[in-house]
Amino acid sequence: MAQNPSSHTDDVRRLLTHAPLNVDGRLLEASNATLRCVIGEGDSSTLCVYKPQRGERPLWDFPSGTLTGREIAAYEIDRALGFDLIPPTVWREEGPAGPGMCQLWVAEDDDARLVDVVSPNDVVDGWIPVLRASDGAGNPVALVHADDPRLQQMAILDTIINNGDRKGGHVITDTGGRVWGVDHGVSLSCEPKLRTVLWGWARSPISDQHVAAVSALRDRVERGFVEIEEWISEAEIDALVLRIDELLTTGEFPTPSEDWPAIPWPVF
Repeated sequence: MAQNPSSHTDDVRRLLTHAPLNVDGRLLEASNATLRCVIGEGDSSTLCVYKPQRGERPLWDFPSGTLTGREIAAYEIDRALGFDLIPPTVWREEGPAGPGMCQLWVAEDDDARLVDVVSPNDVVDGWIPVLRASDGAGNPVALVHADDPRLQQMAILDTIINNGDRKGGHVITDTGGRVWGVDHGVSLSCEPKLRTVLWGWARSPISDQHVAAVSALRDRVERGFVEIEEWISEAEIDALVLRIDELLTTGEFPTPSEDWPAIPWPVF
């Protein structure tokens, strides 16, 4: 069974869009209907995540039926930045539960996580404390993440797409050591909603390389970014531009807001 998200992206996208889709199981911890499926047949088959549009749980702050499309828009923005952090993600017209989003499944290496909750005494070099709290037994704990340039890219992506739910479990290191971000349905709102576990670089300068990538994205949106225009509204695209401009103006990673919860809960 093929399972390499980084190879032959166009072929993978065609497979996700058109190949036969068979349900393999359901992710019960997901808030919206999320099915793991086998897509394709024989040696060319692979696993994917299928989120039917009609399985979305209504939210008061997002228009109904838009979450699956936001996942596709986030993927296209990630591609435009050149970060390639989100697995291939497409819209699929036909599926066992109707139209919806289809994304290549990434097999996680549980021993290579880059976000963790540890005792404050166990924070080691190369890891950044984000939050101190207490566990259910009243013991002190620290939310930490690796000081890793790939997570820096993810933090920039989350700032741009206004990701409202970057949990630790949405940061995946695959069995080949590559880092991926998943679950971007509650993103790209007009209202500020950034909630993430990746606050370790707050107020730190963004590298020249990342500034160049964000500037190129700004030009892409200005010229007309048709790949996202189908999935988010004109007002949401305007808000996207404002976030990009603010990031370019400050040249810094943002700081947590005092107006809404800055850490998603649960963190995993």
